[in-house]
Amino acid sequence: MEKLVIVESPSKSKTIKQYLGEDFEVLSSKGHIRDLSISNVGGLGLDIENDFKPSYSTLQDKQKIIQELQKHAKKAKEIYLATDPDREGEAISWHLKEVLAPKAKNTPFHRVIFNEVTKSAVLNAFDDCRDIDLNLVSSQETRRILDRIIGFKLSKLLQNKIKSKSAGRVQSAALKIIVDREREVEAFVKEEYWKIKAQFEGFEAELKRLNNKKPELSNETEAQKVLDILSTTFTVKSIKKRQRKKQAKAPFTTSSLQQEASNRLNFTAQKTMMIAQKLYEGVELKDETAGLITYMRTDSTRLSQSFIKPTQSFIENQYGQDYVGRTRKHQSKKNTQDAHEAIRPTNVKYHPDQIKTYLSNDEYKLYKIIYARAVATLMAPAQLVNTTLRLENHKTIFSAKAQALNFDGYLKVYGPYESTNTSVLPSFKEGEKIKAKSIEKSQHFTQPPARYTEATLIKEMEDLGIGRPSTYSQTVDTLKKRRYVSLSEKKFNPTEQGRLTIEKLEAYFKRIISVDYTAKMESILDDIAQDEADQTAVVKEFYHAFMPLVDKANQEMEKIAPKTTGETCPKCGSEMVYRQSRYGTFEACSAYPKCKYIKPEEGQKETEKTDITCPKCKKGKIVERVAKRGKNKGNTFYACDNFPKCKNILRGTPTGDKCKDCDDLMVELSDGSVVCNDPQCAKD
Repeated sequence: MEKLVIVESPSKSKTIKQYLGEDFEVLSSKGHIRDLSISNVGGLGLDIENDFKPSYSTLQDKQKIIQELQKHAKKAKEIYLATDPDREGEAISWHLKEVLAPKAKNTPFHRVIFNEVTKSAVLNAFDDCRDIDLNLVSSQETRRILDRIIGFKLSKLLQNKIKSKSAGRVQSAALKIIVDREREVEAFVKEEYWKIKAQFEGFEAELKRLNNKKPELSNETEAQKVLDILSTTFTVKSIKKRQRKKQAKAPFTTSSLQQEASNRLNFTAQKTMMIAQKLYEGVELKDETAGLITYMRTDSTRLSQSFIKPTQSFIENQYGQDYVGRTRKHQSKKNTQDAHEAIRPTNVKYHPDQIKTYLSNDEYKLYKIIYARAVATLMAPAQLVNTTLRLENHKTIFSAKAQALNFDGYLKVYGPYESTNTSVLPSFKEGEKIKAKSIEKSQHFTQPPARYTEATLIKEMEDLGIGRPSTYSQTVDTLKKRRYVSLSEKKFNPTEQGRLTIEKLEAYFKRIISVDYTAKMESILDDIAQDEADQTAVVKEFYHAFMPLVDKANQEMEKIAPKTTGETCPKCGSEMVYRQSRYGTFEACSAYPKCKYIKPEEGQKETEKTDITCPKCKKGKIVERVAKRGKNKGNTFYACDNFPKCKNILRGTPTGDKCKDCDDLMVELSDGSVVCNDPQCAKD
């Protein structure tokens, strides 16, 4: 009888198997195996009349995995659920137990939590098992129910009325942030202002005071009046030096890692999380397989003593005692859960340069910045000297500044990722007269607020309490996939469809998509996780407040017809209209689904229909198509015209004959051979 361990990802299962030995069988669920069913009222999977009790169904693409897990669960004497250490992971463990328990009668289930995939952490976790935290499960279940209600109802409404693909609790709040910023940019009225600078040998000084006031020069005439009273001779009024310390930033949270990876490495949030996942789950090194970083979905800046002490010793040995800093407690963001510590290396001995050969280039880049940030956090501050030179000329004061680095401190490690400008001013004495080479005026204009980049949007979401570490990258990616935003010079611009979506949601669901409401809901989910709020009460209150808004919008929201192209359909004579797909705009018949004519792209031939009935759905006809994208772009292929209901694609050209063994179609391949379209049948 084996001990069965279930994790979420196959790569993690390989790593953990090496740590646990032969007594354990380690399998992967590959994420969730169940979700809310699409039964009951409105396809919500909720029994509205029975306290909104949810009903679940197993995912269709996980049937083989479930069967495999059940087979092993029957034989297991103990089952360990080692899914990710967060709310979502807790729910996955609960779903696994619900599905496997009937097959594994009287077999004990244990919940195992570890924040890093290292041998010591995993073995310690198995010595300290616990039961599934049902409060955490309830919190996740509430989130999923709310997202299902909002997603199903709003998405269906928007698809029907304005052809927008979806809406969501966090997604729409994030889109509103982008749209609101665009409105600010459009409403911005630039204002003219002028600066005056004096050029000296080796430095420049800027006008800072005029008649003991801050200068406000709004046009060239005002700037010229100042120039007219100035001479080229300045008097050194004061020289002030100030020493200051520059502390290292806190270790990475999910949000700050995504921001820094975007700014320094040009990684998208999604790419950052994919690479971080691999580093967390395990990398094959020379003599071992080890997770290189701690769990990458966290909002905490806390570091464990198991990392602090050896890292401080490493810093002392590597750079000297002067570089060892004091342990600091960093300020936490609001709504921080602090479920597990910051993102850090699992062991300071895994120096990036020493294991570079075992990592891809992108893995190396991301691991290196994580390593540097965590080590730098425990180093002494940099020591700077700021010099301010004030120069007097008639009734004006000009100022010049310089900065010198006296001690690099943490910049010894993190310097490549954090620029510290240094400069030097000539040596002067107070009262000394110095001459300017020139004094010049320059025109400037105030600038509108900056549009959001991926990094600044994630920071704004975090600051406002919208979403959680596990949802930031997914939310940003959804906005791009739905074509609600476009990127120009790495900045988000709302598309016409994105703006229309927010305008309609604001008209009927202003409170639901507001930043304050979304942040409040996140806080309520945290309360449920702490057993300080009741799931049923939360769902019931939301549903009964939300549904009247949906009904009102269904009745009153104007349905926007697609724009016509000015042409008629060559198949049925109906008007042709512009439609949107995930790949862009295309022209199609307005009579869809009765007429499925799509105008081919320029240079592309018309779709040709055969008289061959599709053997899969028995309704559609096999047609010749041209691949519009991918590595086969421009190549012809044959498929059912009943797409998307039927997704049958042939692997060759149909001959018109049927296979005698399986009744599928016979096709001619590129090498001229004629085989059954079913690969297994052809193989047999």
